[in-house]
Amino acid sequence: MPTLLQPRAAATTAALLVATLAACGGGDSKDEALPDQKLSWKDCPAPSAAEGSGGAPSPLPGGAEWQCATMKAPLDWAKPKGDTIDIALIRAQTSGNKDDRIGSLVFNFGGPGGSGVTTLPAFGADYAKLRTRYDLVSFDPRGVGRSAGIKCEDDEQLDDYFQQDSTPDDAAEKKKLVDNVTSFNNACEKNSGKTLPHVRTTDAARDMDLMRQVLGDDKLHYFGISYGTELGGVYAHLFPKKVGRAVFDAVVDPTQTAEEGSLGQAEGFQLALDNFAKDCTSKVEDCPVGDTEQDVKDRIAKLLKDLDSKPITGLPPRELTQTAATNGIAQSLYSKDFWPYLTQGLEEAYDGDGKILMALSDSMNGRSEDGEYSNIQAANVSINCADDKARYTREYVDQKLPEFREASPLFGDYLAWGMVGCTDWAVEGQADHPNVGAQGAPPIVVIGNTGDPATPYEGARKMAQALGKGVGVELTYKGQGHGAYDSKNACVRDAVNGYLLDGTVPKAGTVCG
Repeated sequence: MPTLLQPRAAATTAALLVATLAACGGGDSKDEALPDQKLSWKDCPAPSAAEGSGGAPSPLPGGAEWQCATMKAPLDWAKPKGDTIDIALIRAQTSGNKDDRIGSLVFNFGGPGGSGVTTLPAFGADYAKLRTRYDLVSFDPRGVGRSAGIKCEDDEQLDDYFQQDSTPDDAAEKKKLVDNVTSFNNACEKNSGKTLPHVRTTDAARDMDLMRQVLGDDKLHYFGISYGTELGGVYAHLFPKKVGRAVFDAVVDPTQTAEEGSLGQAEGFQLALDNFAKDCTSKVEDCPVGDTEQDVKDRIAKLLKDLDSKPITGLPPRELTQTAATNGIAQSLYSKDFWPYLTQGLEEAYDGDGKILMALSDSMNGRSEDGEYSNIQAANVSINCADDKARYTREYVDQKLPEFREASPLFGDYLAWGMVGCTDWAVEGQADHPNVGAQGAPPIVVIGNTGDPATPYEGARKMAQALGKGVGVELTYKGQGHGAYDSKNACVRDAVNGYLLDGTVPKAGTVCG
């Protein structure tokens, strides 16, 4: 069912959406020498529908072109000489002197389910400083985009799926929600059953070590954001001696179960909404969506309650439902830069026009203007369900609703019911939570943002502790939004750049305001 991504990936399509608001597949070959394969780098094609569509990536400032290639990886890492799949890669070669080049800096932007092949170019200019000593590299993880992308329902079915009532009020609505989830999950098994058992985070981490070798690096230099921090932690656990310079931003708490993670997100998105309301009502001019902080939240709650029984005009022919509005509000809380769109979207929705909130919801779900969906949600569900051992029933969610509502009056029900997404999944989940213990690895800089809605701040400390003494180095950013480096805060950027470029480890406990 619709889920709040841990992504920077969720923010990616929203970033590409701002202008609108303001105005290669799998194989079956066998290869016994995968680490020795040679990559054939070529000009990048336009993103596939599964990656999010759109045009080919524009050159970087200065004219540097993005290059794309395909790497072979085992479908099943337990059978490394068996069938292979294609892993899509993208890179921008270093802008500095070759003698100063450290190696490749591999990015994962989160989700899980986000396409690195489309996300890295969208934010490439933000990493210009890092490109002076690294080739910037990202990829579509297995199950995502061009890398044996998971297929579930078609576009028409997904339109219905994302419009369903995700906060059911009675037995009939609860049954319908669970039935819809079962139908979605069955479609995933029908269309991608061969791949579903092999999209765990441990599989993607092994792909990254193969990538390290194919790229010609002795160590994996890595920048993980959101779910990318979990992937990086799992990599560090599996290959501690192969970790190079690594930074984790917008950090997932690796000690939590899926339920605890959902509850933490409820608290995190509620905090972000509180901060939005405070910001809006503290300005000199009148806040157009409420007179006080509580009034802002009360009016939003009333809007959502009204939409439950009477949707309003959205992006025709679709209407703005309660679910779509909740999703759109959540999307806008990923970055303070999107708060003006939330204000405008709410103001227009109060007058019966839901286009902006629906556009924000579409960006979360990976829906393009022409009605095509990327596979971000299919991949998100598939990876999470393959990773997480827990399977939550409708009856269990009913028992947990009061706890979720206390954490967030607005998002509690939505996130609680999201827990049924894996109930009928075809593949058994791997563990209660990931193992990221990485004794023997070099320092990994772990950044927590005090206002982060999707990966609450406390997760950074838990990750630093779980990585092990002398490995996790915690840095705090007192800010808003999902992630810290792209906030352009000079203190955060200096600390990250100093480590990745010069090897200078920031002092543990550093606080950036």
